[in-house]
Amino acid sequence: MARVAGRFGRVEPRRWARSFVLGLLSDLPRKNCWTIAEHAGDATPDGMQHLLSRAVWDADEVRDDVRDVAVERLGDVEAMLVVDETGDVKKGECTVGVQRQYTGTAGRIENARVGVFLTYTTKAGHTLIDREFYLPRSWTDDTDRCAGAGVPEDTRFATKPALASRMILRALDGGVPAAWVAGDEVYGGNPTLRGDLEKRQVGYVLAVACAHHVSTATGTQRADELLARLPKRAWQRLSAGKGVKGHRFYDWAWIGITSDSEHPGNRWLLIRRNRRTGELAYYRCYAPGPVPLATLVRVAGRRWTIEESFQTGKGQTGLDEHQVRCWTSWYRWTTLVLLAHAFLAITTVAARATPTPEGLIPLTLNEIRHLYNTLAATPAADTGHILACSRWRRRHQHRAQQAHYQRQSRQKP
Repeated sequence: MARVAGRFGRVEPRRWARSFVLGLLSDLPRKNCWTIAEHAGDATPDGMQHLLSRAVWDADEVRDDVRDVAVERLGDVEAMLVVDETGDVKKGECTVGVQRQYTGTAGRIENARVGVFLTYTTKAGHTLIDREFYLPRSWTDDTDRCAGAGVPEDTRFATKPALASRMILRALDGGVPAAWVAGDEVYGGNPTLRGDLEKRQVGYVLAVACAHHVSTATGTQRADELLARLPKRAWQRLSAGKGVKGHRFYDWAWIGITSDSEHPGNRWLLIRRNRRTGELAYYRCYAPGPVPLATLVRVAGRRWTIEESFQTGKGQTGLDEHQVRCWTSWYRWTTLVLLAHAFLAITTVAARATPTPEGLIPLTLNEIRHLYNTLAATPAADTGHILACSRWRRRHQHRAQQAHYQRQSRQKP
């Protein structure tokens, strides 16, 4: 909080912001201005609502502080930026950005609004560092509706890949060290986004659809047509990284592709095959220089970190629990969530710097939040009991993890 305190011109919003972040980190079953105000000891939620809507402070400046702290504590030369969107199911028609649209949160078309997010991920850990609100064309074409929701007059329609490119370039311009970018099919199929990354000489592993067309020495073909021509010897068994239940092994193949882009570099079509179900996934890849297949596999495998960031952001810091209606309030709520999430991510990395006792799994972000609330934010009378419960949970999780690894070791490769 000391890092961002200078962004608040008056002491009142500075104190509200601190109490707000403590509320986001708390064990409240539901997090909104009413519950957070009660948690902070306020008689009414007026202060918290004022912080989100009318108080004088710049959410983008706080976002930049969060990004800088994340780079300082987590950064390395092999860092990655991962982009994806997530939606919140909402009722009514007045909440900014809401319309019937597909959201992965529900897995179907629902009345929802969507935000595009950027995660900074390294070997040490990962956290969300940027956000942009996706405003559908049905809103940007209706100036009265936008004005009622506080949307700035100069806001124009932007696709999700355009928002992703805006955040990625903003991070690079802000000095974020990142060698790779990863994303799903929404972003892999967009040539403008790929061109922006190639222009900056930033490598990418972006998922594409099976019908995506790529050019090779033999002509332009669909990705699944190229797959059908691959010999068996083209496949290699590689791990996409460790999961909760052990290494995530898949079969991988890659094909060199060409491009009429003016930017130099190496390009491939990467194909992943599930060893059990046969399910296929396709990735369009670029690197400024030659890289081995294992590097592309590692980048593809770490795209899941943004899914984990969404899970912990929603489950631990209230990313999806806001009840705000207006443009400014959404950005301010989400920015304070980024701050709370970054605190947990950085604290988790710091805790893991100490060797983990035998028989326990390393401290998780979820466990860090629990311990922080019970031992620091609201100290319990019996701290020994709290720590004993923590050790029991970690010991139980360690036993389960070892059982998964042993079961995997008995399976034939």
